[in-house]
Amino acid sequence: MELEMISEEGSRYDRAKEVKDFDETKAGVKGLIDSGAVKIPKFFIHPLESLKNSTSSSANCFQVPVIDLEGFQDGRRRKEILDGILAASETWGFFQVINHGVPVRIMDGILEGVRRFHEQPKDEKMKWYSRDYKQPVRYFCNGDLLLNKGAANWRDSIAFDFHDSQFDPQLFPPICREAVSEYIKHMIKLRKTLSELLSETLGLHSEYLANIGCMETESLVCHYYPGCPEPELTLGATKHSDPSFLTILLQDNIGGLQVLHQSNWVDVPFLPGAFVINIGDFIQLITNDKFKSVEHRVLAGQIPRVSVACFFYPSTANKHTPYEPIRELLTEHNPPIYRETHITEYMAYFRAKGLDGNSSLPHFKLQ
Repeated sequence: MELEMISEEGSRYDRAKEVKDFDETKAGVKGLIDSGAVKIPKFFIHPLESLKNSTSSSANCFQVPVIDLEGFQDGRRRKEILDGILAASETWGFFQVINHGVPVRIMDGILEGVRRFHEQPKDEKMKWYSRDYKQPVRYFCNGDLLLNKGAANWRDSIAFDFHDSQFDPQLFPPICREAVSEYIKHMIKLRKTLSELLSETLGLHSEYLANIGCMETESLVCHYYPGCPEPELTLGATKHSDPSFLTILLQDNIGGLQVLHQSNWVDVPFLPGAFVINIGDFIQLITNDKFKSVEHRVLAGQIPRVSVACFFYPSTANKHTPYEPIRELLTEHNPPIYRETHITEYMAYFRAKGLDGNSSLPHFKLQ
C-alpha cells in the first residue's frame, strides 16, 4: 500500500487518491489548464536533481549530428552517409535527417492533426481514453501514472498501434484520421531506407535487419505538452531511453527535447523539414553496445508543444522470438554482453519499471 506523506504545511498528502481522482477525469494535463489551474498538482513536481540543467559551458559546444540523405543510393554519397550514421550511432545515439523524402505537407499535417485532437473539447477526447495496451488507439496521460510512484510528466498522448504495418483508418479519431493514415505510410517507407542503411553501417548486407523482422510493427505515439504555469517544477518527459529498436521523431518548432551526451544535457533544436532519429534499447542489445541507446528528456515550457514519435518493434510473428547480440559482430575480444530476450519480455519489464530515470538494459546483461 502506498503511504500517505506529510506535506510542508503539515497536512497528509494521499498521492494515490490524487492521482486516481485526476485520472478519472479523463481530461489529462490539458484539462488542468482548461480548468484554470495556476499551480501544478504535487504529483507532477519532480525532485530538484531531475530538474537540474547542465552547468557546464561545454554543453553549448555540442551539436547533434545532421545527416543529409539526398543521393543515398549513389555509391560515393552512400559511403559518406553510412560513415555519418556510424559515427552518430556509436557516440550520440541520436541524429537528425534531412532530404528524407517525406513531404513537408505530410509532416505539417500530422502535427496539426495531433494538435487538433488534443485541443478539441474534453467530451470528444475522453471517448478514446484508455490504459489498455491492447487497444489499437488509446488516449492517456502518462502510461505509467498508476504504477509509478515517482513524479508524473507534464504531457498527454494518443497512441496508434500498427501490427505488421496494417491499419484500419476507420478506427482512428475523425479529427486526425487522414493525417495519421498518410503519415504512417511515409514512416513505413522511411523505415525501409533506414533499416538498409543501419544494416550496412554494421557491415552486414542491406536486408539483414529486415530479414530478422525487428522493425515490422509501428507504434505512433503523439504527444501534447500543454503550456505549464510552473515549468521550473516539472518535466515534459523524464530522463529515459526508448525500448524500441528505432524511433523516428517529428517535433514542432517550440523546442525542449534534450539528449544526454558526455554528462551534458544538449538541446536537440528544431530543424525545418528534419526528423530526429534515435537508437532504441533493442538495437544497442543486438549490436552488443556498438550502437548506443541514449537517455533523453523533454523540458516543460509555457507554450504548448507537439511531437510525434514512431517506435519500431518486431513483427507479430516475432514478438516471442529471442533476439541476442548479432553473432557476426562478436569476437574473442568482444563477447556477448546481453542474454537473449524477446520484445514481449522486454516491454513487460519496461512497463513494470516505469519511467524511473533508469535504463532497462542492465537487467538483461549476462552475469
